[in-house]
Amino acid sequence: MAQIENNTIVFASKNKGKIRELKALLTGMNVDLLSLHDYSDAPHINEDGATFYENALKKARVISEYTGSTVIADDSGLEVDYLGGAPGIHSARYSGAGATDERNIRKLLEEMEGVPEEQRGAAFRCALVLYRTDGTFEIFEGELKGTISREPSGSEGFGYDPVFVVPEYGKTVAEIDPGTKNRISHRGTAFVKLKKSLQERQTI
Repeated sequence: MAQIENNTIVFASKNKGKIRELKALLTGMNVDLLSLHDYSDAPHINEDGATFYENALKKARVISEYTGSTVIADDSGLEVDYLGGAPGIHSARYSGAGATDERNIRKLLEEMEGVPEEQRGAAFRCALVLYRTDGTFEIFEGELKGTISREPSGSEGFGYDPVFVVPEYGKTVAEIDPGTKNRISHRGTAFVKLKKSLQERQTI
């Protein structure tokens, strides 16, 4: 494989699960991946966009200007049909101030209580932006369709993974091994598109 030039990329995230997924995907590509854990004084970014794409682009631009490096930023979340697309861009803070994965899941299941199986459709969506120091950028998107279970199951993954069932596997994302998840997930799909672009360009 040809070596990637200008190989430092900052991932605009402190989410250990996301960082782990991206590092695994970029293994062997000669990419030096940093994250916001490497920049303790990085500016706080108010994610006030109306879409995943707007939030990802804002994060990427701000962190690129701050670090002087090429930046990858994503915004992703869960859209539930019965809830009109909620929690959507509010997925991470669905249960309010101090939101945790457990509290978010509990709120979701409470709002879905009694909803029949045929109305429990949902999708994980991801918008991923690669932003360069010259202001040019690329966007990569991914989607994973499934249904919302009636109770959490599984210990892998994070976020809403324990209540998101992938019909083809008959399991929640949290019950699927990490390698398979990285291949089929919304974020994994977007990351693969990013990887393909980097390989074709042979530069960041």
